[in-house]
Amino acid sequence: MERKGKEDGDYISDIPAEVETDGNNGIPRKRRNGVTDHNHNNGDDDEMMMPSIEKVFENEVVPTWQQQLTVRAFVVSLILGILFSFIVMKLNLTTGIIPSLNVSAGLLGFFFVKSWTKILEKSGMLKQPFTRQENTVIQTCVVATSGIAFSGPEHTMDCTGANLVVFKVGVELNLEAATHPRSHNVIRIQLFCFIGGFGSYLFGMSEVIAKQSTEENSAQNIKNPSLGWMIGFLFVVSFLGLFSVVPLRKIMVIDFKLIYPSGTATAHLINSFHTPQGAKLAKKQVKALGKFFSFSFLWGFFQWFFTSGDGCGFINFPTFGLKAFENRFYFDFSATYVGVGMICPYIINISLLVGGILSWGIMWPLIENRKGDWYPAELSPNSLHGIQGYRIFIAIAMILGDGLYNFVKVLNRTVLGLLHQLRSRDVLPVADQPDTANKSISYDDQRRTELFLKDQIPTWLAVLGYIGIAVVSMITLPYIFHQLKWYYVLVIYIFAPVLAFCNAYGCGLTDWSLASTYGKLAIFTIGAWAGASHGGVLAGLAACGVMMNIVSTASDLMQDFKTGYMTLASPRSMFVSQVIGTAMGCIISPCVFWLFVKAFDDLGIPGSEYPAPYALVYRNMAILGVEGFSSLPKNCLKLCYGFFAAAIFINAIRDSVGKKWSRFIPLPMAMAIPFYLGSYFVIDMCLGSLILFVWEKVNKPKADAFGPAVASGLICGDGIWTLPSSILALAGVKPPICMKFLSAKDNIRVDKILKG
Repeated sequence: MERKGKEDGDYISDIPAEVETDGNNGIPRKRRNGVTDHNHNNGDDDEMMMPSIEKVFENEVVPTWQQQLTVRAFVVSLILGILFSFIVMKLNLTTGIIPSLNVSAGLLGFFFVKSWTKILEKSGMLKQPFTRQENTVIQTCVVATSGIAFSGPEHTMDCTGANLVVFKVGVELNLEAATHPRSHNVIRIQLFCFIGGFGSYLFGMSEVIAKQSTEENSAQNIKNPSLGWMIGFLFVVSFLGLFSVVPLRKIMVIDFKLIYPSGTATAHLINSFHTPQGAKLAKKQVKALGKFFSFSFLWGFFQWFFTSGDGCGFINFPTFGLKAFENRFYFDFSATYVGVGMICPYIINISLLVGGILSWGIMWPLIENRKGDWYPAELSPNSLHGIQGYRIFIAIAMILGDGLYNFVKVLNRTVLGLLHQLRSRDVLPVADQPDTANKSISYDDQRRTELFLKDQIPTWLAVLGYIGIAVVSMITLPYIFHQLKWYYVLVIYIFAPVLAFCNAYGCGLTDWSLASTYGKLAIFTIGAWAGASHGGVLAGLAACGVMMNIVSTASDLMQDFKTGYMTLASPRSMFVSQVIGTAMGCIISPCVFWLFVKAFDDLGIPGSEYPAPYALVYRNMAILGVEGFSSLPKNCLKLCYGFFAAAIFINAIRDSVGKKWSRFIPLPMAMAIPFYLGSYFVIDMCLGSLILFVWEKVNKPKADAFGPAVASGLICGDGIWTLPSSILALAGVKPPICMKFLSAKDNIRVDKILKG
C-alpha cells in the first residue's frame, strides 16, 4: 500500500503491486519499497503487507452460486439494460464516442436493489440480504446487455487524467484512467471510447449508407435492417467468445495474476459500496445523478418543442457565427456530450478539438479551393468522389494507422509477457488443475483463490459449447448472408480462439481491447477473398461482426472473472450472468435500433440528428478491401499515406517521451473522429472539461467524488429522452415550433416572400 505526499492531494490506494508493467515490454513486475524487482514474480509478499479487504467481510456468509443468481438481480439488470441500450444507441448513431458506463451501472444497480431490500426488510419480508456477489452479478449482466449495442469496442483511447473516486473500507480511492497502468499511488481504470456495431458494420450494410457511395451499391452488397435477421445474427455470433476463453480463467486470473484494470476497479467499486462509508457516499452520488438526470431529460424535452423541421432547434445554433456553423464549429446544447466531456480526460477532448481545427478549419477549405482540379466542381458535397471522399478516407487512414501501431505494440507486450510467465513455470497450468506450488500468499488471495476454484466450469462444456455454436453458425450465417460462405465462417472460427486469447491476455496487461482491429482484418481478408462480383462488401462487413463479437466478448468475460475473483462471486454465476445478459442484449439492442430506424426517417443521412458516421466509414473500408484504391479522388491516396504514417509516428513519439510529456501530445485516433463529423460535439465535450476543471480548482475532493455521477446523469437523462421522442415521432406528433437562424440577407428575402 502506498501513499502520495499531502501536497499532491491524491488518495490512498490498495492497487496490487503487479499492476506495474515493464516500460519496454509490458511484462508485469513488482515493487518493493518503491524499487522495481524484475526477478520476483507477482509480488505476493507486498500483498501480505497490505490491509486485508476480505477481513472486513469475513463474518459474512458467501452465498452459493445459485443464490447469487436472484430474480431481483435480473429484473434490475433488465431495466438498466434497456436504459443503457437507449443511451448507447443514441451515442452510437450520433458520433460513435461512448464512454464507459460502468460507474453508472454500478451506482444504479446498488441503489435499486438496496432500496428494494430496505423496503422488504421494514415489512419483514426480506429473505435474502443484498450481497456484493449479487451486486457483481447485476454489474456483469447490465454491461453484457448494453455491450451488445456496442458489438465490440472500436478503440480504447488513452484516458489519462480522469478521476473517479469511491470509498473502500473507510478510505478514499482515486481511480485514475490511464492506458498504461504504471502508477502505484492510484487504481487505474480505463475509460473506453467505443464505436458500436449498430452504428458501424450492421448499418453499413443498408441501402441508406450504400446510396452515399457510387461503388459496390448493387443489391448483392446491400442488406437493409430487419428485426428478424438482426436478432438471429446476434444470437448466433455473440455467445461463441464466451466459450472460447472459459478454460483459461485459472491461467489468466490466478496463475498469471493479470490485473485486468477495469475489472479490478469495478471490483473495488462494488466492495466499497458494501461498507458503511461506501454506502453513504453511493447514496449521495445517486442523489446527484438523479438531479442531473432530471435536468438533462427536461432539457431534451424543452428542446424538442423547437425542432419541427430540418435545420431547426438549439442543435443548429450558430454559436460562433454562420461561417463557422457551415464548417461545423458550433455548440449544439447537447447535455449528453457535456457529460461525456466531463468523463473523458482533457487530452481526449483537446485531441478532438485539434483534429477538428486541422480538418474543418484548415484542410477541407484548402481542398475545396481546388474544386474543379482535384475533383469535378459539379459533384454533391456528399459524394465520395468529391470533398466527402477526402474526409472519409483520410479519417480511415488515421484510424488504421493508429490501430496498426497499437496492435503491434499490444501484441508485442502480450507475447513477451506470456513468454515471461511460461518461463517462470515448469508446466503450463490448465483450468481444472489445482496449483500445487508452495507459495506464501496473502489472506485475501487465499480466500479468493479457494472460492474461485470451488465452482468449476467443466472444460468439456466449453469445448462442446464452442463446437456446437460454431456448427450452428456455419449452417445459419450463410442463410442470413448468402455472400458469407460456410468456409469463410469456418476459417474465422479456427483462428478466433487464438485471437480471443491474445485479446484477453493483452487486455489483462494493458486494458486495451483490439477487437475492432481484428474486425477490420476480417473486413479486408474475407472481402478480398469473396471478391467484388460475389458480394465482397457485405461478406466483409458480416465477417467483421462475427470476429468483433467473438474477440470482444472473450475479453469482457475475463474482465468479469477478475471482478468476480475480487468480490468472491462464483465463476459459474459470472458465466451464467454473462450468458443471460448477452441473451437480453441480443433482443433489446435490435429492438432499440429498430425503433430508431422507424422513428427517424433521416437516420444515417449526413447532417441529420443521427448521421451514423461510422456506418459509411466501415462500408468504405469494405469497398477498399474489395476494389483497392481505384475509387479514391485525386491526391487522396497521397494524403492517406501521409496521415497513416503520421498516426504511427505520433503514437511512437508519445510512447518514447514518457508520461510527463506524452500528456501534451494529441491522440491520432481522437483526432481522426472530427475529420468526418466536424467539431460541433467537440465544443460540448470541451465545455464539459472546462466545467470539471473549474470544479476541481474550487473543490477537488467534491469534484472527484461527484463528477462522474453528475456526468452520468447528464448522459442518461438526455439518452432516455430518445425513447419518448421516438414514440412521439412514430405516433406522428410533431413539435409546434421551428427555431432557425438565417443571415441578414436571407432574412430580408424571407420577409419579402412572406409579405408578398
